[in-house]
Amino acid sequence: MSQDYQTYDLGDFSLQSGASIPAASIAYKTFGSASNPAVLYPSWYSGLISDNEWLIGSDKTLNPAKYFIIITALFGNGQSTSPSNRPDIVPFPNVTFYDNVKAQHRLLTEKLGIKHVRAVLGWSMGAAQSFQWATQYPDFLDIAVPFCGSARTSLHNQVFLEGQKSSLLAAKGVSSKGSTFGRVEGEAAVKGNREWTEEERTVGLKAFGRGYAGWGFSQAFYREKLHEKAYGAKSLEDFLTTFWETWALSKHPENLLTMLYTWQAGDVSKQEPYNGDFEAAMRAIEAKTLVLPSKTDLYFPPEDSEYEVANMSPGVGELDVYPSIWGHWAGGPPGNQDDVKWLDERLAKIFAEAPMRAVHEPVKTTWP
Repeated sequence: MSQDYQTYDLGDFSLQSGASIPAASIAYKTFGSASNPAVLYPSWYSGLISDNEWLIGSDKTLNPAKYFIIITALFGNGQSTSPSNRPDIVPFPNVTFYDNVKAQHRLLTEKLGIKHVRAVLGWSMGAAQSFQWATQYPDFLDIAVPFCGSARTSLHNQVFLEGQKSSLLAAKGVSSKGSTFGRVEGEAAVKGNREWTEEERTVGLKAFGRGYAGWGFSQAFYREKLHEKAYGAKSLEDFLTTFWETWALSKHPENLLTMLYTWQAGDVSKQEPYNGDFEAAMRAIEAKTLVLPSKTDLYFPPEDSEYEVANMSPGVGELDVYPSIWGHWAGGPPGNQDDVKWLDERLAKIFAEAPMRAVHEPVKTTWP
């Protein structure tokens, strides 16, 4: 089967950590004519490029007849350079949102000839990349719409991810060394770098999926038995098996761990010129930014989004909260059309109202 996306070769790609990915490539897919205003739509945790396509269509704000839409894939998603398609890279280096956005910037400017985009938007880790774009290349975009995500991964979110990481590693007899610190050192770490057996993959990924089941959807989602009404599950156990385990078993464990690091380490202030000053990073955002949390999201609560918007310059940031009981999934691949409609209406409004900014040459920096 031929792949339904393209790749752009980045060469030996230097990372924020000082490490590099040899012969790296970024996967992407475009929709519409390159003569139209560009919209960048990065992927989410574990998501393939095709998993973003539900928000694109002639009946949507992201209409290929009006915009040149580019979906990019995270390092580690299995399409861009990842442990699953580059088994020669062991251990796979730590990749940050900064690194992913740097690769996307190169794709846009070098391959696609884009000097400015109308918008960057995305769900979950796609939202984090939207914030990263708005702080890393502030004058490159008119609009940022991060939905159900954050500019800095909260401590509580890191704890959730640490549980997921630990459950996956446990199947291999390896322990976590802590949030963003990899695996335990010594013999167990060496063991951790060998190929996963089929049994380890199955046990670990099933545990990973079941752990996610309590976080992706809200308490109200389960209370209202939407797993039965919306997904046709015969029981809770059927839902855990057919929805969550099936999702997890379709993934490569090392890919999940690579992207999990990226998520845990998320913080837009960890780059020049902010040097850890999160409030300064928020103030530096120039693009009109519409932040859309879900009121029932268990990892990205509206309170965190309120703080982000409060620290943006006057007139830059705006907050609107999904009135949804679907938790984190309010902004994801549609299980309910009400949330899709709600999101698309808000995209239509900001796309219509946000002014076009002057097109600048790509920002030249001294950063790696």
